[in-house]
Amino acid sequence: MVSAALLRIVSPCWKPSVEGENSRDRSDVSGRVDGLLWSKDSGQHVNGEFSMAIIQANNLLEDHSQLESGSMSLLESGPHGTFVGIYDGHGGPEAAQFINDHLFNNIKTIGAAEFTSENQGMSADIINKAFLATEEEFLSLVKNQWLSKPQIASVGSCCLVGIICSGLLYIANAGDSRVVLGRQEKAVKVFKAVQLSCEHNASMESVREELHSLHPNDPQIVVLKHKVWRVKGIIQVSRSIGDAYLKKAEFNREPLLSKFRLPKPFHEPILKAEPTILVQKLYPGDQFLIFASDGLWENLSNQEAVDIVQSCPRSGIARKLVKAALCEAAKKREMRYSDLKKIDRGVRRHFHDDITVIVLFLDSHLISRSSWHGPLLSIRGGGGIFPNT
Repeated sequence: MVSAALLRIVSPCWKPSVEGENSRDRSDVSGRVDGLLWSKDSGQHVNGEFSMAIIQANNLLEDHSQLESGSMSLLESGPHGTFVGIYDGHGGPEAAQFINDHLFNNIKTIGAAEFTSENQGMSADIINKAFLATEEEFLSLVKNQWLSKPQIASVGSCCLVGIICSGLLYIANAGDSRVVLGRQEKAVKVFKAVQLSCEHNASMESVREELHSLHPNDPQIVVLKHKVWRVKGIIQVSRSIGDAYLKKAEFNREPLLSKFRLPKPFHEPILKAEPTILVQKLYPGDQFLIFASDGLWENLSNQEAVDIVQSCPRSGIARKLVKAALCEAAKKREMRYSDLKKIDRGVRRHFHDDITVIVLFLDSHLISRSSWHGPLLSIRGGGGIFPNT
């Protein structure tokens, strides 16, 4: 996918606020910039350490106001847990930006409304409701802007979320970003890569089968086009937030660009916004989580990424993963990494996708602890402008 990038780390987390808690006690910490690469080499979240990195490959729009599409990532860590979001946009930056601004707040709002001592304001149902609420809010935005800005109907975003709360890990995914767990096998003292997210990309046979079962009367629901499987011959992902033109027929008509318009009307949404959700307990052998957009996984296998993280120093490990993916991308083009780095943004998009990576290290002692007294952080970068704090 073509994507821009935005990173932000803020606190506190989602638990209903307690009187006397100071959410304004927040410090800004800058990352480092190396060409098109931005990284925050290390930091502390409630359950351990983290490392983050973004490489931007796509071009600016003609007015240089923003990037062609938007990929946002968000890490929130506060007194009661950690939230990670990877929002990999396509068609424009609006959907990813909207999710970045609304999904976490929706989780907090719904969680507060359904808070019990048993669920602590977090459950698979709460996350699912927050995804669907964010979807409906964005589709309302599309409806309001349809006459003045019809192309917003073709904007969408994949959405990968990870939440650690009360010793449980929640993973929710709609699209083709991925999270991989690095688990240490004590018996043989090796690290095993465990993929936790289910992906929704038409290149996967299981996804094509799901689409055929959901649309049994549409033989063209998935089409092999230029050796790539695409939903209706247009888009690779089968689940996303946004992409209103494939959710509601009222947005699949003029003045939308002809390449997005279908020849026949449809009566049921073609794409879904519901995430696939996993809930599982974290164990001492669970050492780290690698959250990344598909740009990383196009060039590194799950095990290769886990091997890099477990064998290298923690500081700067997200940046190291991005570099390893770029080296592989250069190798595929029979060129050197040093030459790839010299290629300007925009042209670079023909060699690799944008890549966003967040690595969370898991400290079992911190995960089992009920409170956190560390500093609150805020880091933001995107829209072609890197952090300057």
